[in-house]
Amino acid sequence: MAHELIFVALFLVATAVALVARALRMPYTVALVVTGLTLGATRVLSPPHLTQELLYAVFLPGLVFEAAFHLDFKKFWANKLAIHALAVPGLIVAISLTALILVPVANSLHFVEGFTFAHGLVFAALLAATDPIAVVGLFKSLGAPRRLMVLVEGESLLNDGTAVVVFSLVLAFAGGRSLSAAEVGLTFVRTVGGGLLVGAAIGYATSKATQRIEDAMIEITLTTIAAYGSFAVAERLHLSGVIATVAAGMLCGNYGARTGMSPSTRLAVESFWEYVAFALNSVVFLLIGFEVRLGALLHAWKPVLVAFVAVTAARAVVVSLVGLALRGTRERFPASWVAVLTWGGLRGGLSMVLALALPRELAHRELIVTMTFGVVVLSILGQGLTMAPLLRRLGLVAAGTDRVRYEVVRGEQRATTAALAALEQAARGGGLSEQLLADLRGEYQQRLATSDEHLREMHLAHEALRREERHALARQLLLVEKDAAMLAHREGAIGAEAVEEILRDVDARLVALEDDSDAH
Repeated sequence: MAHELIFVALFLVATAVALVARALRMPYTVALVVTGLTLGATRVLSPPHLTQELLYAVFLPGLVFEAAFHLDFKKFWANKLAIHALAVPGLIVAISLTALILVPVANSLHFVEGFTFAHGLVFAALLAATDPIAVVGLFKSLGAPRRLMVLVEGESLLNDGTAVVVFSLVLAFAGGRSLSAAEVGLTFVRTVGGGLLVGAAIGYATSKATQRIEDAMIEITLTTIAAYGSFAVAERLHLSGVIATVAAGMLCGNYGARTGMSPSTRLAVESFWEYVAFALNSVVFLLIGFEVRLGALLHAWKPVLVAFVAVTAARAVVVSLVGLALRGTRERFPASWVAVLTWGGLRGGLSMVLALALPRELAHRELIVTMTFGVVVLSILGQGLTMAPLLRRLGLVAAGTDRVRYEVVRGEQRATTAALAALEQAARGGGLSEQLLADLRGEYQQRLATSDEHLREMHLAHEALRREERHALARQLLLVEKDAAMLAHREGAIGAEAVEEILRDVDARLVALEDDSDAH
């Protein structure tokens, strides 16, 4: 099948999966991986392999930039100690602990002969980067604490970059190259710091350019150049492309968008990047499923399970240590968050791509690749599907029964309103007894009053539910205003200047509404 037809087929599958995942209330990315595994086993499609070149050229810059663009720098900086502790020293400790746990067990269970600490470090470095897309989506839908989302997203953005740097150093060590502590430190600082400078320069230049331009299409193009250009320039200079893109994205989103974009342009840019993230995530998680061979994983179930336990245990130790270290600071977090941050450290496509790029001559390469793929699949499916029950069990989101009951009452309210409208239409048609109409009208009005009363009680008991409903209704009303203004313009009732002024005002209120929602 031609490549263009394959990508059309992938998007069709992704659309169908999105609809099914919403109906089944399961994380979209988890559903994509399951679908990819199923289609990969049946060989219905033959998509391109998820290679390092494809990930770096297409997927990673766009995904990283979108996440950084939408991350509030003030909230990021308010949690800088926790985020940096998890993403830099925490990552290094997690790699070391994973190797220390895995290597003795692997040798005692005789997975292979001669599995050394260096091989354990290579495997641990592959799994160092977290990919919390499924978890963050759940956080948003369930109303988890916003600071918890900032910690998860902020750590992931930083450790994607630091993990790649550390992995290259570990691979050099495993290949027999002797590295002094000073050389390792200088390489790390140069790669990460240089990437930060490159990204900051490109992000600042893009932000200044948007201040002098008032054209949504051009400004979208500029942000696209910033996303992929910062990554490409940094990689060409042998610096961290991920860190460069993070810096560019945060500058464009927090400085450029707020100082150089009108509300209408800002909405257009944000909508563009939200779609880009959806499209890239859809394809990359499907490709993850296609890349895995279930037969090989089932055959190696014991090494995969041991590796998963080692990675998770090391993560738990690191998160616990960071929590203890921050206990006396303003950035301390509740003990219940330790479990969420541990279980929310999912692994994804970056780990698989780095594993596939391992040198062919590396001893035990096949075992390391198999364990990496197995941990990624277990992480996405196991942790992704159990995160919602964990959040509810810890009391970090409204109990599932409360939210379901709320949605049931809202559904009943809409159904009753529709029935009343149908009854009134039947009454206008004539031929029905007035007494029958009065009885049915009274019955449905009573049901509607009961539903209204239940909703008021729930709003009083759950502030988050009230805030969500207000935000949804306010946004819907603003969109109705936009549609009405554009319709009036198309019908010739108002001119171009008038409709532009009205749309600017509505867009400004939409932006203010979203900013207010993000603040809570």
